[in-house]
Amino acid sequence: MLKRILFVALAAALSQGVFAQEEGDPERGRIIGYTCFGCHGVPYQKNVYPTYPVPKIGGQTYGYIVSALEAYRAGERGHATMVAQANTLSDQDIRDIAAYFVSLNEGDDS
Repeated sequence: MLKRILFVALAAALSQGVFAQEEGDPERGRIIGYTCFGCHGVPYQKNVYPTYPVPKIGGQTYGYIVSALEAYRAGERGHATMVAQANTLSDQDIRDIAAYFVSLNEGDDS
């Protein structure tokens, strides 16, 4: 019984640190995500091929940005530039970038 209580207490303590880190650091994300604005920060930007509008990422949800970057990094989502960019990012980098872009207002052109 005591082992179970200790296990639950340890799991709770560890999860507090994990959850806090999972949120990401928006200030660090601003610095790391600077290159994202080369495409995502240009109003009405379009890819050359295939031609489609570059999505606005400012104000997107945290989960969407994290899952999109993870999918690009894993090769599950295809776009050569995004795959190359995502392959340079650690899990923490992705969380930080997501935290930054979530913090942007809907009205931004990013």
